[in-house]
Amino acid sequence: MLTHVVCFRYRPDVPEAARADHRALLAALDGAVGSLRGLAVGADVLGTPRSYDTALVARFDDRAGLAAYADHPAHLPVAALSRELCADIVAVDFEEE
Repeated sequence: MLTHVVCFRYRPDVPEAARADHRALLAALDGAVGSLRGLAVGADVLGTPRSYDTALVARFDDRAGLAAYADHPAHLPVAALSRELCADIVAVDFEEE
């Protein structure tokens, strides 16, 4: 199993409505991408100085599943929007047995 974690820090000028729409688009990937085995999306609730605003946790069978997701037509426009809205995006990918 491969877990893909992405954290998004929005630009300060991005309104809450746009942030909520972004989270909804991320969550909608769950039914649209066949290689996804699980998906969770949520907004940060603590707001500490080191917090990011939104997190995505996606699970795949393997690296091939993640690669299929990365190039999937449903994912590409959401990824492009993420880059427009965010000042910083970080990711961690790790394998579990």
